[in-house]
Amino acid sequence: MSLDNKPVYTGGCQCGAVRFRIEGALTDTSICHCRMCQKAFGNFYAPLVSVGPAHLQWTRGAPKRFHSSNHVKRGFCDSCGTPLTYEAPDGVALAIGAFDHPEELAPIVQWGIEDKLPYVDDLHRLPGHKSDGDPESIEFLRTMVSNQHPDHDTDAWPLGEAGK
Repeated sequence: MSLDNKPVYTGGCQCGAVRFRIEGALTDTSICHCRMCQKAFGNFYAPLVSVGPAHLQWTRGAPKRFHSSNHVKRGFCDSCGTPLTYEAPDGVALAIGAFDHPEELAPIVQWGIEDKLPYVDDLHRLPGHKSDGDPESIEFLRTMVSNQHPDHDTDAWPLGEAGK
């Protein structure tokens, strides 16, 4: 919470070149299944949350934008490609996965269901495994050095060895 008791959210791209801070309540958490959102996110659907009247500030860098239609711009990190925004005449929405705590933003509605991929509703039925559940991946995971920015603000970017 900020000093005036407004909720505060932070987030950014995978590499940390673009970071944001929002003060105020977010609205309309959703999933969009339309083909344009599928392509923009390179995924089954796009999880988004509207900024609404909250105050959005880019605290490090800013998204590069692509006009995906005559009405919409899509913001993304120019360094790592992380999808960040959906910008339309009625406002800005941010990618839920770009937030430092995406678990706080559960979708409440789905849009574009005419393009929903036929297997999406059955994904929860697939077998599930933890990342280290495959014995062949243990060495891969043990030796992995992540270049991903942490899920919190940092004073510098890139972090460098001292900040890791």
